[in-house]
Amino acid sequence: MMKNAGTLCLALYPDGHNERVMLGEMLNKGGAAGKIYRDMTHPNSVAKIFHEKERSGTNRQKLEAMLHNRPNIPTINDNGREYYQIAWPTALLEDTQGFCIGYLMPQIDTNEAISLDYLIQKATRQKLGLSERYLDRVFAAYNITSVVAALHACGHYIVDLKPSNVSIYKQNQLVVVFDCDGFSIKGENGARYPAEFVSEEYIYPEGMNQTCEEMGEEQDKFALAVIIFKLLNDGIHPFSGTPCKPNDTMLSLQERIAGYHYAYSLWPDSYQRPHPYSLHDYFDKETMNLFERAFTKDKKRPSALEWQAHLDYLLNHYKRCKKDKNHVYFTPKGCGLCMVAEKFKIRMDNYKKQQQEPETVRGMEVKKLATENLRRKKLEREQIDKFKYHGLNVLMIALLLFFTFLYKIASSFKDTLLNAGMFAQLTLIFLGILGINKFLNTVSPMVSDIMHRSLTSMLQIYAYISFIIAFLVVNGVPFEWFKLSE
Repeated sequence: MMKNAGTLCLALYPDGHNERVMLGEMLNKGGAAGKIYRDMTHPNSVAKIFHEKERSGTNRQKLEAMLHNRPNIPTINDNGREYYQIAWPTALLEDTQGFCIGYLMPQIDTNEAISLDYLIQKATRQKLGLSERYLDRVFAAYNITSVVAALHACGHYIVDLKPSNVSIYKQNQLVVVFDCDGFSIKGENGARYPAEFVSEEYIYPEGMNQTCEEMGEEQDKFALAVIIFKLLNDGIHPFSGTPCKPNDTMLSLQERIAGYHYAYSLWPDSYQRPHPYSLHDYFDKETMNLFERAFTKDKKRPSALEWQAHLDYLLNHYKRCKKDKNHVYFTPKGCGLCMVAEKFKIRMDNYKKQQQEPETVRGMEVKKLATENLRRKKLEREQIDKFKYHGLNVLMIALLLFFTFLYKIASSFKDTLLNAGMFAQLTLIFLGILGINKFLNTVSPMVSDIMHRSLTSMLQIYAYISFIIAFLVVNGVPFEWFKLSE
């Protein structure tokens, strides 16, 4: 492993020639694979020096395959400046002992090229002063698909494709991709030099039981669709949403991917609903069809070329929003960006209104629930409960006495009742029972906190028995009838 600047290395180029190059100061500690040094021999070039010299043989084979199978991803001239779209190796580096220690690649100004994550999220766009034009995000998506499509045309796959591994130029949303030595590279005669890393939240469902060495184009097609969805939907992941049942186990994004819980499908998902601020209802119909194919089970995922053609169509077929110059839309439904902004504003206004209004608990203002007020309220409730308890006792005693002597009262009107007839007596009993039931059902809820429901039920039964005894007494039924069993 290279430790000091000023070291001479031998650069081997794919056309067969070689030259000595001197390494300058370290520019970047790099990632897991190696560090970045300045190339003192070529001002527009840098060197990536691997951490592990022991992998010299494997690294050499992979780099040679990359040098001889270069994707057609040209530099782009914009306003007189050249922009690289990929940091692809230009030469293999050997040390004085003949070990492969790294490679040369174009120098890219990392101050101008920033992570795609920053463009996806509105908060970071505003913080860094990035463009808010929706078309710029569509353009960034188009540029990503063009790079991926060129790689796939050569049989190469990124595998660990995610926003943090893709950079964009702040000025024009052109894309640049680094760490190409970590891709899955196609060599000669069917040889394959696999990728070394893959990241959760971007792993396709069928790849859950695979290693990154086994992954290829399907992984890229899935991850690419996720990135496009996030760019078009203001950072919302296609497998994020609001759980349908709050008590369900909270699944991670990768677990939702594994279960095909795509929340924005043409058919509702069983686990989650769409994010409340999603724009998907305002996507072009073909855009939704491509996402449907990318994220639902047993469908053929769209290729990078299909996405490139569709995004090119969107860039040339849109309507400008009359309310906001940064907004565009693609369907007769109107501007989805305005819809989401208005929805968010209403929610914030309601939240502010709630903050200004007095907070209440069971209809009472919190500030009024002081200790002294609570103590006074408690004493008042206790006095009311005591009054209700004594009143209930008096009422129960009065009803019990009334029903106990009901047969005596009825006997006082014996002649009148007998002349009225049996039907009239039974009608009076029926009406009396209805009245007792209605009275007790009305009183029970009022005293439920101090009297159990079973007490009113017992009082009802006692009333029924009293009515029957009074009926028998008035009609002179001999009590000896009840002794027939003797």
